[in-house]
Amino acid sequence: MVDLSVDISGLKLKNPIMPASGTFSEDLAEVFDLDRLGAHVTKTITRGWRDGNPTPRVCEVNGSMLNSIGIPSKGVGAFIEKVVPFYAHYETPLVVSISGNTADEFATLCSEVSVPGVAAIEVNISCPNIEEDGKAFAIRPSSTHDVMRKLRAATDLPLWAKLTPNTGETSEVARAAEEGGADALVVANTILSMAIDINTRRPKLGNLMGGLSGPSLKPIALRMAYQCARATKIPVIGCGGISTVEDVIEYLIAGASAVQVGTATFIHPTIMLSLIDGLEDWLSNQGLSSVKDLIGSVIDGEQDESVVFMEAAP
Repeated sequence: MVDLSVDISGLKLKNPIMPASGTFSEDLAEVFDLDRLGAHVTKTITRGWRDGNPTPRVCEVNGSMLNSIGIPSKGVGAFIEKVVPFYAHYETPLVVSISGNTADEFATLCSEVSVPGVAAIEVNISCPNIEEDGKAFAIRPSSTHDVMRKLRAATDLPLWAKLTPNTGETSEVARAAEEGGADALVVANTILSMAIDINTRRPKLGNLMGGLSGPSLKPIALRMAYQCARATKIPVIGCGGISTVEDVIEYLIAGASAVQVGTATFIHPTIMLSLIDGLEDWLSNQGLSSVKDLIGSVIDGEQDESVVFMEAAP
C-alpha cells in the first residue's frame, strides 16, 4: 500500500490531487465520487452579485486555453445558503476561493465565509486591486503583505494565497505572503495573454485579454512552484498545465506538497481520478511507500537564479 496523504499546514488530505478554482462544481458529483479527491476547491466567489466579463469568454490557443470569465458570482449569501450545505455531505475538506477589489473587502468576505463546514480559504490575490490602479495584489510584495495581514486578522481558518505569474518578484511575493500570515501558497494563477482573429482583426476574447491555462502554462508555473518552495517554509500547491501523472510528479519533485488540476478537467471530467490512481501506481513501481518521499526531492545543485536569467537573455 502507498500512503498518498499529505499535510497542508495542519489540514490533512487523503491525497495531493484537488481541482483548481473555477474548473469544478457540484455537477461533477453526477460523474464521479467527489470523496475520491484530496480537497474540494470552489469556484471563486465575491461578496455581492457579479455578472462577469463580456463574451466571448473562452478560446483555444495551441492546445491551451485563454479565458476571461471575470469571476461571475451570486454573492456570499447564496454561497453559504446553497453551496456549503451541499459539500457537508462529503468527508473531503472544503476550500473556499474568494476575491475582493480591496484589502478591506477581502477581509470582510474572509470573515463572512469562515463558517462551519469550511476547512480553509483560498484567497485569490491574483485579482486586480482597485487601490493599486488595477494591479493584482500579488504582483508586489508590499501589497501582498498588506492584504494577507488583513485577511489573517479576519479568520482563524487556514489561508491559501493564490499567486500570479504576472510578476517579476516571485520569491519576494511568496515570502511577503508567508510573513503576512499565509498558511500555504497556490502557485499559480493564469498568465495574462491575448489572441487575435486574423480574419476579423479583432481580439478573440470580449475583454481583449485573458488568462492562459493548460500545457503552455506548465513550465512557468512549475518554475514558480520550485522558487516558492525554496523561498518559504509553508506548503506550496502547484497549479498550471497539469494533465498527466508525469506533470503531477514533476510538481511534487520541484517541492509542491499537492497540486490543483484545472483545464484538463474540461477535456476529461474524470482526469483527477486517473491522476490519483496513476500516482499511486508510479510510486509503487518506484518502491516508494509514501508520496512524502517524493516532495522536494529535486536534485538542483542550488544554481544561482540570476545566472540562469543572464544565460537566457538574448
